[in-house]
Amino acid sequence: MGKIGVVGSINMDMTVKAERIPLKGETVKGGELLYIPGGKGANQAVAMAKLGAKVEMFGCVGNDEAGASLVKNLREMGVETKCIRTVEGTPTGLAMITVGDNDNTIVVVAGTNDCVDIDYVNEVKKSLLECEIVLLQHEIPQETVEYVIELCAENDVEVVLNPGPARPVKQEILEKVTYLTPNEHEAVILFGEDISFEEMMRKYPEKLVITQGSRGVSTCLRSGEVILVPARKANVVDTTGAGDTLNGAFTVAVMEGMDIAKALAFANTAAGLSTEKFGAQGGMPSRAEVKKAMEG
Repeated sequence: MGKIGVVGSINMDMTVKAERIPLKGETVKGGELLYIPGGKGANQAVAMAKLGAKVEMFGCVGNDEAGASLVKNLREMGVETKCIRTVEGTPTGLAMITVGDNDNTIVVVAGTNDCVDIDYVNEVKKSLLECEIVLLQHEIPQETVEYVIELCAENDVEVVLNPGPARPVKQEILEKVTYLTPNEHEAVILFGEDISFEEMMRKYPEKLVITQGSRGVSTCLRSGEVILVPARKANVVDTTGAGDTLNGAFTVAVMEGMDIAKALAFANTAAGLSTEKFGAQGGMPSRAEVKKAMEG
């Protein structure tokens, strides 16, 4: 089984539970305050390691307590961390999350995630190109994402781009990606409002996968048929990290050679299970749990 690489963000999530998310200018009483390992990149790496994949994380942390504990956590979760760089003088990335009413709001402070630059990628290039497939998100600089995609395309390494948080991506970069996994909002940023989701997917069969939250996930098969793989019914406790679990599980499934419909069913099941426990990484399911839920 090949290795999966993740080039992306490593954050400390400062999570507060409230009875509901405050309105503009409003103060609400918070409950528990938790410091939880996060960052889209690190979350996706952990999701895949928990599913039994061989995963290496590429990214940067600060020379601070948060950075040290995040790298230790990744290692304990089974993720290879030898290429993570510790940067002096810049704090580790931080996300401030408010959870309430089965939903969340997030403010992200990039910190050392902005240090995941082209020079860093060149330093870790050998290890990166040993990967069979590389997963990327948008919490590191845009030029780094583009550089990694081009590097992988030149070296026959497959790429999954999870284009969140939403920002535009050049057409020629989108062409070089193997799989593209936006949610509906991100899909509009990438392709514009003048084209329907169905048309977008027909343009990129078995490449463009649009996630639609509680409805499920859609793609267009090579036959031209647009399919919706419904979401698994879940007793939702916390949606943080569900999208990261879905992306991680999908990447593992396609690397293992599952066809796209099966890969999406596997990913949806994993994402559904992840919402039933609190915390992004803590709620991520094992391979056995996903298998059991799919058989059930």
